Amino acid sequence: MCFGVASQSSAETYIPGQKTGKTFASFVKPFLTSHCVDCHGDSDPEGGLSLHDLGPVDEINAGIWRSVWAQVALKEMPPEDAEELEVVPRLQLTDWIVDELTRVMQDKGGFRDHLDPNKGNFVDHELLFGPLPEEIKLVPTSSPARIWRVTPQEHITRLNELINSEPEFDPAKPGLRTRGDVVPTNHGGELKLYFGVDRIIQWQGGTVAYATSVKSVPAVLSSARNHGLENYPDFYTVNGAEATQIMGVASDIIRYMAYGPLSIAQPYQITDDPKSIADKMKGDLRGLPTSLVYSTKVVRPLTPVYDLMSQEGFDNDRLRAAVDYLFEALTFRPPNQNESDGYLTIVKQSIDKLGKEDGAVLGLSAIFLDRDALFRPELVKNGKPDEHGRVMMKDWELGLAVNHALRYIKPDETLRQAIIGGRMQTRDDVRREVERMLADDSIRKPRVLRFFRDFFDYDLGGYICKDNRALAETGVSNRGTDHYRAMFDATASTDRLIELILQEDTDVLKQLLTTDKVVATPSDKVYFGKQRTAEEKAAAQREAKKQAAEKAERETAELAAAKQELAELQAFIEANSGEEKSKRKELAEKKRAVAAAEKKLDAATKGKRGGNENFSVATADLNGPPIFARVSHRSFGAGSMKPERILATAPADQRLGILTHPSWLVSHSDAMDNHAIRRGRWIRERLLGGGIPDVPITVDAMLPDEPKNTLRERMRVTRETYCWTCHQKMDPLGLPFEMFNHAGLFRETELGKPVDTSGEVINSGDSRLDGEVDNAIDLIKRLAESERVEQVFVRHAFRFWMGRNETLNDAPALQAAYRAYKDNGGSMNALITSLLTSDAFLYRTEQD
Repeated sequence: MCFGVASQSSAETYIPGQKTGKTFASFVKPFLTSHCVDCHGDSDPEGGLSLHDLGPVDEINAGIWRSVWAQVALKEMPPEDAEELEVVPRLQLTDWIVDELTRVMQDKGGFRDHLDPNKGNFVDHELLFGPLPEEIKLVPTSSPARIWRVTPQEHITRLNELINSEPEFDPAKPGLRTRGDVVPTNHGGELKLYFGVDRIIQWQGGTVAYATSVKSVPAVLSSARNHGLENYPDFYTVNGAEATQIMGVASDIIRYMAYGPLSIAQPYQITDDPKSIADKMKGDLRGLPTSLVYSTKVVRPLTPVYDLMSQEGFDNDRLRAAVDYLFEALTFRPPNQNESDGYLTIVKQSIDKLGKEDGAVLGLSAIFLDRDALFRPELVKNGKPDEHGRVMMKDWELGLAVNHALRYIKPDETLRQAIIGGRMQTRDDVRREVERMLADDSIRKPRVLRFFRDFFDYDLGGYICKDNRALAETGVSNRGTDHYRAMFDATASTDRLIELILQEDTDVLKQLLTTDKVVATPSDKVYFGKQRTAEEKAAAQREAKKQAAEKAERETAELAAAKQELAELQAFIEANSGEEKSKRKELAEKKRAVAAAEKKLDAATKGKRGGNENFSVATADLNGPPIFARVSHRSFGAGSMKPERILATAPADQRLGILTHPSWLVSHSDAMDNHAIRRGRWIRERLLGGGIPDVPITVDAMLPDEPKNTLRERMRVTRETYCWTCHQKMDPLGLPFEMFNHAGLFRETELGKPVDTSGEVINSGDSRLDGEVDNAIDLIKRLAESERVEQVFVRHAFRFWMGRNETLNDAPALQAAYRAYKDNGGSMNALITSLLTSDAFLYRTEQD
């Protein structure tokens, strides 16, 4: 798509967010005629796209209008050889297209492209952080009134609070999991809530029996995230299937709250002496609940639900106490009188029909489906709008908004009392609570870490299914689940490294991009190592064989000497029968010496044959002080992770920052190889603030299958004219990462050829960034010094904490957040505080 000459200067005032009043006949059609049809006319149109007869937006031509919107919003058109469109007409056209697509497609699947966080960069960066034309007049910003569904991680963490007592924060071991931290995934990447594992003292049938018989429930709420920000109110709800599952989960949780392991085990299984029931734990118990033994110690929270179910019958006081407790535990606020009375009636009616136990369980389960147990309302029904129609959140809405911005569990007592006492009414109130919580390490803030997971996408490596043969060729183990376990470990390690940088809170983004530190497990010596060239591998094998042969020769001599000494002693005893008793101890020692020498020779012989050494990799020398990563505090059989790590220094000249860690590299790879396009797109969108239009449906976005050619050689097809317009923004940014293979190991050759790690930054929006780079480290150093990169980082933080894309009206809030970050030495705490005290966070406006 291309345009002709620029439009004439417009004296019209443009107010972002307000209806333009433009029509197709009076504005859009003349616009297309003047600026588009020269290239996209009736005959031989550019790109095969004719706009000559394009009419108003309708269901049939909606796809074309989507493309026009993307191209104009991203300033892809006019092309470089045409005059640039003036700002206001361009904004007016994109607004008109969005309004029309939203109206026309309302009952036909909807149009929400402009709401998609992956298209947030379609808003002009220079307008957000630079001077605005005089015709553009901003209005005070706010966010839409809405209900915001909780995330799967938040939902399962608040359910976990009902049945498990997590350890409190220990300043001496700050890396261990603490109450308020997210429920972690296991080594299979599963997010599950486990029942009673802190009381299991023995199991029968091995770890398989243990892992399969532990009572657990997976996360119920859906999440479509495969990259980028996901927690957007516009994109998530709760469907009927999820509601049904939640009711089943609720029943299990309430019974466990009431009876503990007795809700899932037989009475004889609860004992402090497992030997006393050995006769009842015979046979094949794998996968059966009867394979577990629980201690008698009560460690779960004892709540009013326990009080209600532990006594015969019920009375209104105990029933209401259980209702009110569950309501606040699930919604994070106390119920009002109508809510308390309503659920009390439901539970009573259920008990009348089903009896106390089943009736109470069913009736109380209804609270798990309360709107506020699954959504966070920001509806500002009780406030008075200002002159711009905005209402500031107050009291519980505001307090819970602040709490949800940082935490997965209910407000601590200080915040709760502030809300109840009427001290969550103003911007200063929010600042007070935010600064207090950010400064207190014992108040866990998993939402902050979640932002960095969503921003960097380093937590996806364990979910990338690898071809076994291709994986083996990288140099890492392809046995069983070794690689996937290493990737889930790597995610936890990167989490911990980010926490360490956040703790220092200085130049946070720059440190993340350029740190030489790595939180490492033993397997990381391979993953942070170097894939040897064929010549290096052969040399390593020769050297190993040489050393093994020398060792075998020494061990052979030692064995011969030991045998000689034994033979001499045996001959002496045979010749001197009277000495047999006195030499018995010495004889035994000589025999043990021979056996030990034979064992050493056997090991040396195996080494001579090659043994189990991995000659494909020169392992990294990773050493450093011990440190803990934040994983589950209990073992779940073979699926457990270990928290022990070390804080090491990455190999110099090979690694620099998170983008060179295996967790990020593998997360941006595919089954067979690296994914330079995906990596380049990530840098273009997350660091440079650029946007990439969707791939046209007519494009076969596949690289040729050429096993003997390198990835760079196969990517020649993206340089074809039709493709290169977009690929020039991605490929040269991703190809420098070819210095690593698709398991994240450093390398110098690919398919026996020297790796070409050159790349280029093209049309970044900052001329100081543009230019050729030698490799990924050169690229990262340049990006880490960029003001634009920091501003784009602030844009993503805004989206995450506001739950929506930025608009031009948000420019003052974005600029204030960026100033707060810079003026405080690159402080993430200052950035978050600025965002959470901005009008965009505090105010809501009802939508049509």
